[in-house]
Amino acid sequence: MKYKIVERDAFRVTGIKREFSCGSGEAGIPGVPEFWGEVQGSGITNQLVELNNGEIKGLLGITSNYNAAKNVVDYSIATEYSGQVPDGLASFEIPASKWVVFEVRGPVPGAIINAWHQIYTEWFPANQYEPAALPPFEAYIDSDLSSENSYNEIWVPIK
Repeated sequence: MKYKIVERDAFRVTGIKREFSCGSGEAGIPGVPEFWGEVQGSGITNQLVELNNGEIKGLLGITSNYNAAKNVVDYSIATEYSGQVPDGLASFEIPASKWVVFEVRGPVPGAIINAWHQIYTEWFPANQYEPAALPPFEAYIDSDLSSENSYNEIWVPIK
């Protein structure tokens, strides 16, 4: 797996959030692909792409607020943006952290799901880092997510 370690100051993201049941976790979070389709169909993804004014280009899939008792998690579709938040969208801060940024190549969602599996079963056990208690996210950078050469990233906060 290709990766790099980066340190980032806190940054703001703007987008739309929904709570999802985690299911078994074998093939991602149930309902998230449909959420992406709904957000894309409503034109919000285009709006988010236009708002992007941060270091990370593209759309972010952010997993946060895991509730073990209910087996639910919040999932946000967002972009790095600082400025006036448009109606219907929410904004929140991602705290400063050290991150491991993994390159993900191949068609989505398969390449992303496989990368998450490798990160937690291979990369973490072989390295001195541990996940930090901050939300990890996927950065969808490539405009053609179905391409065999699609380039995207997974950002995991580490300590």
